[in-house]
Amino acid sequence: MTGPSRSGGRKGRRTARDAAPKRKVDYRNLRNPFPVMNLVSDDRVHAMHDAALEVLERLGLKVLLPEARRLLKAGGARVDDGAEMVFIGREMVEAALASAPKRFDARAGARHRDLTFELGRLMFQPGAGCPHATDLERGRRPGTAQDFRELVTLTQAFDVLHMVPPLVEPQDIAPHVRHYEMTRAQLTLSDKLPFVYARGTRQVRDAFEMISDFRGVSDAEFAAKSHCYTIINTNSPRVLDVTMAQGLIDFARAGQVSIVTPFTLMGAMAPITVAGAMTLSHAEALAAITLTQLARPGAPVCYGTFTSNVDMKSGAPAFGTPEHFKASLLAGQLARLIGLPWRSASGSAANLGDAQAANETQFGTWGCLLAGATVVIHAAGWLEGGLTVSYEKMITDLDVLQMVAELCAETPAGEDEIGLAALEEVRPGGHFFGAAHTMARYQTEFYRPLVGDWSNFGTWSERGAVDATTRATGIWQRIVEEKTGAPELEADRVAALEAFIARRTADGGAPPES
Repeated sequence: MTGPSRSGGRKGRRTARDAAPKRKVDYRNLRNPFPVMNLVSDDRVHAMHDAALEVLERLGLKVLLPEARRLLKAGGARVDDGAEMVFIGREMVEAALASAPKRFDARAGARHRDLTFELGRLMFQPGAGCPHATDLERGRRPGTAQDFRELVTLTQAFDVLHMVPPLVEPQDIAPHVRHYEMTRAQLTLSDKLPFVYARGTRQVRDAFEMISDFRGVSDAEFAAKSHCYTIINTNSPRVLDVTMAQGLIDFARAGQVSIVTPFTLMGAMAPITVAGAMTLSHAEALAAITLTQLARPGAPVCYGTFTSNVDMKSGAPAFGTPEHFKASLLAGQLARLIGLPWRSASGSAANLGDAQAANETQFGTWGCLLAGATVVIHAAGWLEGGLTVSYEKMITDLDVLQMVAELCAETPAGEDEIGLAALEEVRPGGHFFGAAHTMARYQTEFYRPLVGDWSNFGTWSERGAVDATTRATGIWQRIVEEKTGAPELEADRVAALEAFIARRTADGGAPPES
């Protein structure tokens, strides 16, 4: 159940085991089975929402892109172009929330990878946006195109990872052509929903054309369904910069998914209280969502947040903390209030893949799960508060994510599951290892860890005493070498993709716009 690309149990020999009912396990289409946890009362959530609307209406936010200010002004906002300030009335926000779809689909490269965004769904992404990569053999280093390709391969191999994020920044590729390499890697090594950076209209259009051509999607089909996504970060406090504002407009007009994610660190870019930081985050998210709906009513957009605290001595971000957990819970309450699918984040500020890293990541993940997050990013492999993605930690974190996926699986509860026949078969003082009830299930019913070892110390030490992190190295290396789960490619489409990249590179590429 826990191996790469596994959605069901292993096939056994045709024996009495076949009498056992088969579980319906699908790691590709998860629903959150956990009851949501509220941090505050409903009246306090409404008070925070009202405070966020007051921030937008009375305090305003700085919008650096003239086109965005024009759209907001046409929608009824009060705009001071000289100061680049925009004041958005609550009626504009209410209209945008009414227009934004509560449920929408995104088409991946294969139909069994398609995703539905709505409250109650559950999707995981590995750690993303890191300037560095690390593994036990090559050490910590600036990210490269090879690292990006290898991490895409690992993401493809596991069904519990549903989308390809910008895993690591390939710094050995010049910025004006970097988007070609990142898009090529996603299209040729994965059939999952790809990510596109919003780094200027020219780069975005290049990526859209590469995706639609490679996947045989007409312009009309591309506009009718989402085929990729981006993540939009505001510049807290209360600034929407040129690139991010342009990205919101570009993706909305093309019908592609924007995941709006203010990054509000308590005491740094946001008030030091959890409620204060989340009120600011909510205001910025509402402003960005409003812009998408003015650009194209009904454009697919996700509410999001990434809110945690900092070490007030150094200013360094901290993750997997009680404040991080609480912020996720509050974000979930605000997302349910407005009814949109939403994105939250796990993560770790640890420097190594040690006990601190595991605890912070798991604690942050549980905050997302109990908050009812639709998309959980940074759920595997993230270190140093986002400075590094670790190959080994990605594998060990996937153990936890697959445990979560098992909790999402349907659990049979019929008469046979109660096991009365097994109790009749086994005499007092006996054991159930060989009972028919056991033999019918043991091959398919139990979670098996990727890197764990359930043998006792004596047996474990006799086999060489290899720890989980060391074992994870062999696992990721095998997956990368074998390209586990890689999609089948059509040679003519690969050739057309390469020709497009060569032509656009010769023309000078597309420099990022700021």
